[in-house]
Parts: sequence; C-alpha cells; structure tokens
Amino acid sequence: MGGGLRLNMNALDYLILALYFVTVLGVGFAARRAIKTSVDFFLSGRSLPAWVTGLAFVSANLGALEIIGMAANGAQYGIMTVHYYWIGAVPAMVFLGIVMMPFYYGSKVRSVPEYLRLRFNRPTHLLNAISFAVAQVLIAGVNLYALALIMQALLGWPLWVAIVVGAVIVLAYITVGGLSGAIYNEVLQFFVIIAGLVPITVIGLIKVGGVNGLMDAVRGSDLGDAGLHAWQGTGSTDNPLGAHWLGIVFGLGFVLSFGYWTTNFAEVQRALSARNMSAARRTPIIAAYPKLLIPLVTVIPGLIALITVKGLGADEGDLVYNNAIPLLMRDLLPNGVLGVAVTGLVASFMAGMAANVSGFNTVFTYDIWQAYFRRDRPDEYYVRVGRIATVVAVVVGIGTAFIAAGFSNIMNYIQALFSFFNAPLFGTFIIGMFWRRMSPLAGFWSLLSGTVVAIGTYLLYRGGVISFNSDLEESFWGAGLAFVTAAVVAVIVTPLTRPKSDSELTGLVYGLSDTTLADDSLAGDAAWYRSPVLLGVVAVILAALFYIPVF
Repeated sequence: MGGGLRLNMNALDYLILALYFVTVLGVGFAARRAIKTSVDFFLSGRSLPAWVTGLAFVSANLGALEIIGMAANGAQYGIMTVHYYWIGAVPAMVFLGIVMMPFYYGSKVRSVPEYLRLRFNRPTHLLNAISFAVAQVLIAGVNLYALALIMQALLGWPLWVAIVVGAVIVLAYITVGGLSGAIYNEVLQFFVIIAGLVPITVIGLIKVGGVNGLMDAVRGSDLGDAGLHAWQGTGSTDNPLGAHWLGIVFGLGFVLSFGYWTTNFAEVQRALSARNMSAARRTPIIAAYPKLLIPLVTVIPGLIALITVKGLGADEGDLVYNNAIPLLMRDLLPNGVLGVAVTGLVASFMAGMAANVSGFNTVFTYDIWQAYFRRDRPDEYYVRVGRIATVVAVVVGIGTAFIAAGFSNIMNYIQALFSFFNAPLFGTFIIGMFWRRMSPLAGFWSLLSGTVVAIGTYLLYRGGVISFNSDLEESFWGAGLAFVTAAVVAVIVTPLTRPKSDSELTGLVYGLSDTTLADDSLAGDAAWYRSPVLLGVVAVILAALFYIPVF
C-alpha cells in the first residue's frame, strides 16, 4: 500500500486504540489468575457459560479474512457473497451444535485430532494433528498480514515492522492468559468490531442515497443487475461468482462449510470450553444468530466501495479489492469514529489470529508433543510447552504472513487452504461418525488420499492443465473432489481391513451412546427456549427467509 491509503488519525483516535490495547492485555493478565492446570490453560477449565462461548465462537471467525475478505468479495462478486453466510455457515453451525457436539463434549476429548485417535488409530491422529498445525500457522499468517496492512496504512510503518508489532501483542495475551484470555477478549472484540463496522455502513448508505440509491448505482456499475442477486444466473456459470448452483450447494454449502465449522478445532475449541453439554451444544447455535446479520456490515460496505471508490479492483497498489474497507474508512469517517473503526479492524485480526494460535498450541501440546514425545510429565510441564508452542506459532506466522502477501484477494487463498485441509477431514470424519464398520486403516487412507487429491487439483489448475472460471470455483471443486475421494477410499478399504469392536467405539459413533454419561445440565438449561434443536431450526429457517429479497 502506498501513501494513498494513509488515514488521517488524530490524538483522539490513537487514544481509543491505545485504550483497547491496554484492556486486551489487562484481560490476559486477569485470566492468568484462574490458570491452575493444563485444562484451565487450553480449555478454560470447561467452565464458561454458553453466551460467552457463543460470542467467542462467532468472534473467532470474524478475523481479517471475514472483514477484509468478505468486503472484497462484496465489491468483486456482489450480493452472491451472502452464500458464505446463509448457506455456507449457518446450517453447518447448527449441525455442529445439534449432532456433533454430543460426541465431542461427551467423549471428553481435548481436541479434534484426539477424537480421530479414539475413533481410528494413531497414524490418522498424527496426520490430522500435523496438517491442522500447518493450516493454523498458514491462516495465522493471513490474519497477521492483514493486521500489518492496516497498521502500515495508519502509521506508515514498513510492512515487516507492522507484522512483528501485531504479532507481539497477540502473543502477550495468549501466552499469559491461555484460552480464557483469548475467549474473554473475543467477546470484547465482537462488540468492538461491530461498533467499528456499523458507522461505515450507515454513513456509506447515506452517501449513496440509501438502499435504493445503492441498488441503482450497482446496476450501473460493472457488476450490473447480476450484482444484486444471490441465485439468479446460477443455472449456468454466467454470473459474478462464476459458479453453478450445484457448486454453491454441494461445494460451499456442504463440503467447505461443514468441513470448516464442524471439524475446525480453532472453532470447536470454544464450544469444548463451555461449562456443560447443554452450553456446549448451544455455543455454535447462539453464534449462528449474529452470523446471519454480519453481511450487513461486510457485503454492503463492499458494494458501497465499488460505487464510491473510483478504480477499485486494480491488480496491485492501493485499489485492490482487499482495501475496500480501509478506503471507505479513509473517505467516510470523521475523527473519533475513525478511531473506533480502526480499533474494530485491529480487534478482528487479533481475534482471528488468537483463535489460530490457541488452536495450534493445544494440538501441538496434546496431540504431537504429549502423544509422541513426552508422555507422562507433570501438568505444569504441559502448560509450559503450550506457552513455548504459542511463541513458535507466532514466529512461524510472521513467516507465513509474507506468503499471504502474494495474493490480491486473501479470501481466494484461504478457500484454497480450506479445500486442502478441511474437506478431506470432514469426509473421513462424518463417515467414521455415522458408519461404525469403517476401519482404522480406512480412516488413515481416506484422509491422506482426499488431501492429495485436493492439493493435486489446485496444482493442476495453477499449472494451467485444467481450467475453472475463477479461483473460488476451483476451491469448490477441489473440496468436492477431496470429499468424494475420502468417501470412495473408505468404502474400498473398509471391507479389506479389520474394524474396531463396538466396545471400543462407545460414545464415539452414532448409535453407540455412552450410558455412563451423567446429565450435567444446570437448573434452567431445561427451559424450552434453551433447546438446541429449537434454536437451531429457527436459525436455519431465518437463513432461508433472508434469501427471499435478494433471490
């Protein structure tokens, strides 16, 4: 970013930002007092109420990718970006709460890879632990890069200085406060992020003449009328997203979204820290409600930027799509409000990166170090390893931030990563959870072959051997092929190998519940309005209804 993006911040704006940093570090130090054991450090002692874990769940996903990436997609693809929320998030979040959390929370696993070890075997466990750790540091790098871009724009710092400073602040509060430090900060960050984005949307809409003015202007833009519809034109690939409805429903709505929301430990970890089964199941469902409305403060600003920022959509320089939100902040916001918006953006990157780093340190400590290197050490030893792993993750994240710098739309890069890591995992996982005959060896080969196919599809596309209409269409197809490969391999390998006995699978697969699980619900959890099924069904119905005006 050149000098064209420098925001005109004054003392008041800097004061708001500084106050935020002090508060975040304060929360980290306050959380430290509650850390007595490794479960306290990595899973908040499984003691948090559902509204806290629910807001943290949505906030952990409101990272740089979400804010910067979805606004970039709004400017590039128009209203079709809402698919990432209403079909690409909410149904999967509800499914996680109703169907999958009982297995995760009930089996007392500390991570997603640990579930795979119990369900399949150690090779499957190690493969997933390593691929998850790699994915987290790559995605942490994306969040860090986006944070650095903002700090570079605000303060004019060189990119590498901004990357290192951003990393140090996140490092401080997770190393000190563990997951509780991250989660309580995520609740705070949720409100700060929304407070930062609402003024951009409101002032932007006033500037373009309200909703009708915006729609008229989009019709007159390069996107044209197609930029205002979610489903029209998806019978072919002749639409802004370049995607067929089958790709949207199966690739995004099923494989990519279920793969992300139900098996991504950085998200699931928030629900595992809830205080009981009812709270754990409600966590992702509570998060689905704010998720329904987030397009109002990401997609709409993207469209406003398309209209008001002349030349947006350049291949490089200040006018790339990724800068839609920072450019609007520069053009629309008065001082004071600007400080809140900048703080909101900084908060979003820190929330996203904190989720990656806290996921990494847990999986590294429990699933790699404790499982394969140092078995029976005292508890405080593992807390120390977790803190060291946090430092390592941030240092590696600084390196991977420079990989992210090579992509003009970071959302495309991230969707490619999800198709590599999440889609094959979801295929292996969901079949293993519902088909008890699936053998341990089938689990390993399904996961490995699905991953190889997804990466292979991407490399063939990059090398020009096969072609797709857009990078995003490639990740939809790559994810779909990975899922199908995992399923086919499971069906071929299972009959040739030995399954686990029912007694080994109790509480881990559908239809073999663990009767020893005590009912841990608290007074009030049984109230009808706290039913995970009811809350989940309402969220899915709302997601469907929201499509009607933009069909």
